[in-house]
Amino acid sequence: MDAKTPHAIVAAYILAAASSHIVRRSSRRRHTLLKVEDSMAGKIIRPDDNEEFYTDERCYILESSNSSFDRDVSIARARVEPGTTTCWHRLKRSTERYRIVSGKGSVEVGDEPAQVVVSGDVVIIPPMCKQRIENIGKDDLVFLVICTPRFHVEDYEDLEQ
Repeated sequence: MDAKTPHAIVAAYILAAASSHIVRRSSRRRHTLLKVEDSMAGKIIRPDDNEEFYTDERCYILESSNSSFDRDVSIARARVEPGTTTCWHRLKRSTERYRIVSGKGSVEVGDEPAQVVVSGDVVIIPPMCKQRIENIGKDDLVFLVICTPRFHVEDYEDLEQ
């Protein structure tokens, strides 16, 4: 079985160009170039929706930012289909924040009882804390996953295996 954990198959490399950078995202399936435009104080990253991938955790992930030029944080978009519950898992070193974008879910964090989450809610999950989320709505549950420090695959632990 090919273990695809969130953020696991994407690696970012920075290639310098005259006034911009190109970020090369490689996966086992294909290579894609994303333009990262410079501004005076930062960078703009435009993820490609076609790079969304399904994980063994039972959700879809689209990496937005997880690279060496921004080591303090990673951002991904997660999407859970109606009636689906993600696997119990935890991150060893990162604090995760789920910022609910759309849909309705039931989230379980640690030993706390499940709580309903909707658009605008933020769930804070400390390192080493087990977690899972269920889509209890009729539409996809979409949320941003913000990790500090940034996500590394070796920090992910599947608690159902």
